[in-house]
Amino acid sequence: MSDAYVVGDPDGLSPLLVELRDAISRELYAQLALRAERIELDAVPEVAYQITRQVERTLTGHRPIW
Repeated sequence: MSDAYVVGDPDGLSPLLVELRDAISRELYAQLALRAERIELDAVPEVAYQITRQVERTLTGHRPIW
């Protein structure tokens, strides 16, 4: 059992994983909006790149609590 679950987080994710999930969701939503709600197979590498950038920004801005 993860610590996040023990402290009452209903989805069982740590705060960092929640931030990453939200960043990925925002980017997917933006990409779908840009692409008329359809991601073509040839666009997957670009979408993956943009998601990776969002993850990088999230990790760069994350300050771990020790």
